[in-house]
Amino acid sequence: MNATTPSRYRILFVCMGNICRSPTAQGVLEAKVRAAGLADRVDVDSAGTLGYHAGSPPDHRSQAHALRRGYDLSNQRARQLTADDFEAFDLVLVMDWDNHVAAERLCPPRHIRKLRRFAEFCERHDSPVVPDPYQGGPDGFEHVLDLVEDGSEGLLAHVRRQLGLAP
Repeated sequence: MNATTPSRYRILFVCMGNICRSPTAQGVLEAKVRAAGLADRVDVDSAGTLGYHAGSPPDHRSQAHALRRGYDLSNQRARQLTADDFEAFDLVLVMDWDNHVAAERLCPPRHIRKLRRFAEFCERHDSPVVPDPYQGGPDGFEHVLDLVEDGSEGLLAHVRRQLGLAP
């Protein structure tokens, strides 16, 4: 490890209410980080651009669909994104364009390079965003999981490079 290689890497996922997409992404990436043996080097969290669900667990549908794939989201609680998050995290990944705009308003100019769309890391799916499943049916939650699992693989490769680890 050299002076420019961090010893830890911190990732924050952001959606609107922090009850569907971002907690799902947090749970999936945490599982992949553990499986890769990187739990002591990578921190994962999630937040919402709006605070109306603060303190609430993830949506019961998100939890049920995630659990069927082996991801337990039950210990997570929603919180609102703050300007301080851009200082604390190495990468702030939003789920869609609306949340990108909202997060950008909070982001101190010196940290704007940390703000990206999570879908940029997808390797198999060609979607510019991870769509909000809240108003839809079960297929929407499954689609979110498909995108999140794909994006998490690409993101894990990115994190390995940032930490100076071999792929």
